[in-house]
Amino acid sequence: MLVFIDRLSDVCGKLAAAMFFVVGGIITYEVVARYVFIAPTIWAEELSRFIQIWATYLGAAYVLRHRHLIAIDLLTGRLGAGGRLATEVIGLLFIAGFCLVAIVYGTGIVVESVRLGRATATMLSVPQWMTESAIPLGMGLLFLQCLAELLRRLAGRLPGSAGEPDGI
Repeated sequence: MLVFIDRLSDVCGKLAAAMFFVVGGIITYEVVARYVFIAPTIWAEELSRFIQIWATYLGAAYVLRHRHLIAIDLLTGRLGAGGRLATEVIGLLFIAGFCLVAIVYGTGIVVESVRLGRATATMLSVPQWMTESAIPLGMGLLFLQCLAELLRRLAGRLPGSAGEPDGI
């Protein structure tokens, strides 16, 4: 199961990276269209924001899996292996708890948007659930990766062993 979660996080992370690349292309296109050809688009800003939101949430689990979260290790660097393990477990539990809250409330918001038929107040009038659903899905992926990382820590696979980098 851990291998499946890791692979899912990797696939979503690579998809997120491609999506950020697409956002850069869309913004470049808009700048050229607007300032060179004096012909701005009606879709570039909203589409790039939509893709960026999805990429951010899809990439969160990948970032945790590869241990690239921002970490302040002034204190934890001075702790022994047991202290580092304890702080990592506590950190992962906080992340997992936040994910659960975001999943519950995010799902409620998506359901309400579908029920009410909410759409963006732009010329494209995109249904809001399409953007809002990134939150429960992305937080669900991050929650699964948290569980995988917690199981690894509790099974004794400490950071720095078996080629794993230090820190969450």
